[in-house]
Amino acid sequence: MKVALIYPPPWKIAAPDESVDYGIEGHPEGYLQGDLDGDFHQTPYGLLTLAAQAIRAGHQVKVLNLSAYPWSAVERIVAGLDADVFGMSCWTANRRGVGYAARLIKAVHPESHVLVGGPHASPLAKEMLAHHAAIDTVTTGESDDTFLELLERRAAGADNRGLAGAWYRFGDGVEQGPPRGNMKHLDALECVQKHFRSHIFMTSRGCPWACTFCGAESQWGRGFRAHSVPYVLDALEQLVESLPVKMVLVKDDTFTTQKKRVIELCRGIRDRGLRFNWSCDTRVDLLTEDLLQEMRLAGCERLSLGVESGAPDILKNIDKKITVDDILRSTELAKKYGIKVRYYMMLGNRGETTETFQQTLRFLEEAKPHEYIFSCLSIYPGTQDFTRAEREGWVDRELYFEEPFQELKIPFDADEETTELMNGWFAENCGLQRHHRPDVDEAKGVLSRLPGHGPAHLDLCEALYLAGDYEGAAEQAEAALKANHALPGLALNYLACCAVKRRDFDAMMRHFTEASERDPQHYVLVKNVEAAREWFRLQGPARGLPLELDAHHDFQLLEKTQQPTLPGPLPDDFTTWSPAIENPEADPAVARLGSNKRFDTKKRLDVV
Repeated sequence: MKVALIYPPPWKIAAPDESVDYGIEGHPEGYLQGDLDGDFHQTPYGLLTLAAQAIRAGHQVKVLNLSAYPWSAVERIVAGLDADVFGMSCWTANRRGVGYAARLIKAVHPESHVLVGGPHASPLAKEMLAHHAAIDTVTTGESDDTFLELLERRAAGADNRGLAGAWYRFGDGVEQGPPRGNMKHLDALECVQKHFRSHIFMTSRGCPWACTFCGAESQWGRGFRAHSVPYVLDALEQLVESLPVKMVLVKDDTFTTQKKRVIELCRGIRDRGLRFNWSCDTRVDLLTEDLLQEMRLAGCERLSLGVESGAPDILKNIDKKITVDDILRSTELAKKYGIKVRYYMMLGNRGETTETFQQTLRFLEEAKPHEYIFSCLSIYPGTQDFTRAEREGWVDRELYFEEPFQELKIPFDADEETTELMNGWFAENCGLQRHHRPDVDEAKGVLSRLPGHGPAHLDLCEALYLAGDYEGAAEQAEAALKANHALPGLALNYLACCAVKRRDFDAMMRHFTEASERDPQHYVLVKNVEAAREWFRLQGPARGLPLELDAHHDFQLLEKTQQPTLPGPLPDDFTTWSPAIENPEADPAVARLGSNKRFDTKKRLDVV
């Protein structure tokens, strides 16, 4: 079977040189650049997983990320793809684009089968079929086995009658197949890294907790399942070898759910000599000192923690099952071993008032995470928030099909004054906020606990540089290189910056040249090299012009916009079917982190 897996745009996007107005099928009213955060444009890991299973099963598979493509290009691409099955990943933000793409597919390939899954479609499967006549099947929950069975049936010329884990059309009606349980043994899945190169990596599925705003349970079911440690290590070994930049983003819902497993995994990374920096997402109540030490030694640079609020009442209302003290304790433990801490924060959760909002802001000043980022509450189908809002008449699921909003961003029960306050603050503070920078004493303390650890040397390098001790900073950068740091380009960038402070521009260029040969694709390095080139073009040395360079090594990935992980250009022969998928490189693009989207004041919920 020829299978095209598509990640469509959120709506009909006009190309920059087009004068076309797509009207109600275009962007929502009030949309601003940045309302779609950088994560939106990453092909969902689940789509790559499905592709890997289909390839192993002997199907011809293409994965196309069209999330930023103008609609005229989408029309041309879909018309050229003669696939037997078109599958799409549907999220709330791209639900409209999924509908438009399905209609387009059926118009040009009426005999093809259109399959949709994902976290938005799963809880609204029946409604998806009712509103989109071009969609043939909607899978619910975890779709690996359902997807493969559907392909087998299509290849055999059979219908979907009784397909477990799906809603589908049969005759003139719509039917629901029997439920399908989730996979018990994730190691049975084909390894994604055998077929695709992505900095995104997952080692488990599910979360044992049930926060009111989260839809993970509707997709993965309740509980936690994980790949075995040997499976993960084999996949990492394959991935790290292929990555031009040795940075991996572990995107498990709650990575450290099983402490013993994570410690074993971290020790396995060191035993195999795998050198890369990585980040992960987890909860504050799952972190201990011995765990954090092992994670740091294995290359962990950043923890992203779902903190949500600094107000105890809000944490209780959303069933977070953590306390403010838990957050403070874990933050200090992570800092003790030099792991950067990023807080994910939310506005507008249950019970939000002016006072709870101010409590949260005061809490951030006390906790001092390295970074934090706020988002406004979105009501996602499949969450407890959605269920209660629908039950009490605040939200009608038909809104998701009738109205063009990107996401339903509305405070759960905040009054008008509180909502206005939050919207005004958020307008000034959206996106990633950098907060705490370790000073020299803090960095020295980390290095004393992790002697000879390359990343700890680089942290001290940064602290010394910011303190004006450029000679000491250069010594620590050299020590990081001698310790075989996984990202030598960042250490060489510091040496170049230190050379500029000495006005040794020949040394600066030597360091930049070496970095470009060894480890070129880092955001700060690319930015600094471009700045130096422009400075030389303007005859900076002769004219005495200042050269301003950035000296930091934040866990910031410069990822090329290449298919299929990001919406880069497709190869000229993208319509030709073959088992191999080509991933041509394109110019690098840095996506903004964090959505700018505030609450929709036109659809604010009444006070409960």
